[in-house]
Amino acid sequence: MKKVILDLAVTLDGFIEGPNGEIDWCIMDDDMDFDSFLSSIDTIFYGRVSYDAWGNFSPEANASEAEQRLWQAVHAKQKFVFSKQNLNDGKATFVHAAIADKVAEIKAQDGKDIWLYGGAGLIKTFIDLKLVDVYRISVHPIALGAGKPLFENLKERVKLNLIKTNVFRSGVVQLIYESK
Repeated sequence: MKKVILDLAVTLDGFIEGPNGEIDWCIMDDDMDFDSFLSSIDTIFYGRVSYDAWGNFSPEANASEAEQRLWQAVHAKQKFVFSKQNLNDGKATFVHAAIADKVAEIKAQDGKDIWLYGGAGLIKTFIDLKLVDVYRISVHPIALGAGKPLFENLKERVKLNLIKTNVFRSGVVQLIYESK
């Protein structure tokens, strides 16, 4: 069965965005091998705001070949957008209700794993509904002091089992947990 993987950058003090939504602190080093992660998934789950910002993002024409390839790989995935609004752009499947049932249906299909991209509201919903199977949290060597926290107003404790740790030359430490 497919797994829902939350792959996310977080600051040392636990924020996924700065106070103004900024993510300019995120580091992407070659040794992080993000291409390998992308090749392990065939589906991406977005919230509507994140989808609006990144679901159809195109890098500038003068962007590096690596960035062009990254976005090409992202856009080759099947996309689901979880939104209360009844939208349809022909590029993604929009899910409006019965989130847990739809996720169970998608997980039961043949194929690769699923990337829970976010945003924060969707991540919180998935955590509360116990729909995240794997947490791939990349802790970046910066403290912001304020912003949007990863774990906010949890309904109950989230118990995890550490399965792997990766340390990158940039100082980013990736912690990979499975849900218990």
